[in-house]
Order: sequence, then C-alpha cells, then structure tokens
Amino acid sequence: MTMASTPGSAGEESTESATDRTTSESALETARRQLHHAAEHLDIDPNVVERLRHPKTVHEVTVPVERDDGTVEVFTGYRAHHDSVRGPYKGGLRYHPEVTRDECVGLGMWMTWKCAVMDLPFGGAKGGVAVDPKALSAEERERLTRRFAQELRDVIGPNRDIPAPDMGTDPQTMAWLMDAYSMQEGETIPGVVTGKPPVVGGSEGREEAPGRSVAIITREVCEYYDRPLEETTVAVQGYGSVGANAARLLDDWGGTVVAISDVNGAMYDPEGIDTASVPSHDEEPEAVTTYADTVISNDELLTLDVDVLVPAALGNVITEQNADAIAAEFVVEGANGPTTSAADSILAERDIVVIPDIIANAGGVTVSYFEWLQDINRRAWSLERVHDELETEMQAAWRAVRTEFERRDVTWRDAAYIVALSRIAEAHETRGLWP
Repeated sequence: MTMASTPGSAGEESTESATDRTTSESALETARRQLHHAAEHLDIDPNVVERLRHPKTVHEVTVPVERDDGTVEVFTGYRAHHDSVRGPYKGGLRYHPEVTRDECVGLGMWMTWKCAVMDLPFGGAKGGVAVDPKALSAEERERLTRRFAQELRDVIGPNRDIPAPDMGTDPQTMAWLMDAYSMQEGETIPGVVTGKPPVVGGSEGREEAPGRSVAIITREVCEYYDRPLEETTVAVQGYGSVGANAARLLDDWGGTVVAISDVNGAMYDPEGIDTASVPSHDEEPEAVTTYADTVISNDELLTLDVDVLVPAALGNVITEQNADAIAAEFVVEGANGPTTSAADSILAERDIVVIPDIIANAGGVTVSYFEWLQDINRRAWSLERVHDELETEMQAAWRAVRTEFERRDVTWRDAAYIVALSRIAEAHETRGLWP
C-alpha cells in the first residue's frame, strides 16, 4: 500500500485506497452513516432514505485472462449501480487486489452524493476487478480490460452507465474499454467512458481536474474565513495527480506550500517549496524525497502546524488516533474518505474546519461530464473553456453548500450531504415509485 497516487489516481474517485477493514469502517458503512446523518437534518420521506441505503443492482462477473506464458487466470469483477434517478450511472473502474462487492457499493453511493452536490445529471456507480495491475504486463492489462468490457457490455453505455479511470486504471485503460465496446456495437461510441486520451475523444484538462477543484475550494475556504491565500501555509499529503496539481495551483496563486509527500516520506521546507521543480508521481514516481533537503514522515506531515492540510493520498489517514494532533485550521479532503467518522467528530469538537471530498475533489467527475457532452456533440472544448466551466461549476456548488452551512449551523460535511440528499430526494419524490 502506497502513500503516493497510483497511475489511475486522477479518476472520479480520486486517490482513495482500499480500506484496511481491520481498523476502519468500510466504504459502505461510512456511506450509510453519512446518509442517515444528513437525513436527520431534512424533512424527507424515510422510504426514500431506505431506498438509498441499497444499490439498485450489483453485477459480478468472472474475467478469464490468458497470461503471457499461455496459462489462463480467472479474476472477479464488479459493477455496482447505486442510483440513477437524476441520470445515467457514473463512476470509476479500479484494478486493485482488495476490490470487493461492498466496497464498490459504498463508493458508488459516494458517487451519487458527489454528482448531486455538483448538480450533474448523473447517478452513482463503481466497479473494478480484484487484481494487482502491477503484476500484469501491458498486454495482459489490455486483455483483461477488453474481456471485462465484454462482460459488462449489457450494463454500460453512454446513456446507461459511463465508467472512468480510478485506482490502477488510466486513460489508456479507458481507450481500450471504449474500443472494445465500440467494436462490439459496430460503431465508434466515445461517450461510453470518460477519462480517455483527447486523441480518441477525451477532454483537455481531465487528468488535472480533481487537483484543480481542490485548489479552487481551498481558495474559497480561505476567502470565506478572511484568510488571504498569500498568508496561508499548506501541507499536501500525496504528490500524485490530485496532490501535485492542487499544490502547484495554490503555489501559483500565492499560497506557501511547505510540505508534499509520496510513499517514501515528505519534503518539508517552512519557507515554501517550489512545487513546479518537484516531479509528480506521474512524472517521476516516488521522487519527492530525492529532491528534499529536509525529509519528515507522512505521519509528521499530517500534524504540521499549517493553515491548510490537504490529505490527497489514501483513505482513512486521519483517525481517532491522530485527530487530536492535527494542527491545521482547515482540512480540505483531496482523497476520498481520508477522515474516519470518529476523527471527524474529534475535529468538529476542536473547531477544525473540514471540507469534504464530495465537493473538494469533484473536479474529476465534473470534467468527465464535460467530456461526455463533448463526445455526444462531437465537438471538442479548449483547455481554457474547460477551466472556465469548471470554475463556474465549483463556484455554484460552493455557494449551495455555503448556504446550507450558514442556514442550519452544521458542519461543512453535513452541509454538502444535505445539498446532495435534498436534490436526490426531490427527484425520487417527483418521479415516484414504479409499482
């Protein structure tokens, strides 16, 4: 298990790791807990809440793959569909040894909330294959992806379910999946997946979008609390696609990034790091500490006396064991689920502001939506337009969450979930229940 982002870390689920279930609650347990907590603040039909506790369907498939040595190995794959009341299912596909049914269900629920808080016309889904992608050659990964596409052929589609890259997958994976699906359908259908290379229908700005949204939300938080960004210190755990892009933007905008990290440890400089001079995980894997004069541990980074802490690597890194030691005034979640429920309560009691993942790193699924629109219309957008549209969407989501935060005297996490759940519940109540 690494602290750095994996090659697929720019996906819609960002860089959240497979949970260590012996010490942390599962993604499904967390998602259900958050659902009920938000529902307590809203006057909605409890039957709607009950429906949202469960996925609509979970598809489990076997994926036989011929290895390079001629042997055949069979892997298990999943695609969980949580809710589609607001539009087609949307969510990442991950390749990781610890992929399970319940993890896919829980992360699919998170995607439902994330799409709703961003007001995107999508529902939530999640999928993956229980496999270690590092143990496969490029040719084996391609065969795995193409066979997985065949197994999922009847449940995905541009108006049904649109996968995207996630942990252990990347734009090339999506290109293979799109090609396999298109060959099966007899026509090129780029809109079946997002996160593709631009040359085959992907969007400019897609890979850096989650990190960009983290930086945008950090800027808005500082402005809301009258903290000039030029006087703000930032520590970023994880220097993959999310962490590196967030750190570099905040650096460009005048913030002082004092710590960044990868699996080997963290670079620390209280005077500020020139983030552009340090290669990200995608540019040069595990290189952060080789560029550092002062190296500290990832655990030490989390407890630095900084203004803003951005956990952008793994899930469940802020726990009941270290929450009392968090010294940052603001925590902006770059990864999915970096803060456990117990830690969240401790941070709230300590008046530490926590901005949740479902809005902070939602740039990935938002630009995936832009990519989907481009594919449907067969018209590519410029990088400048993508950045402008993302800024507009993030500002709108921030205003909606801020309104609930001020109106209800709740935490920022509760406010984000209230926005999401209220939109989903209204859609369910309007559409009704098929008899």
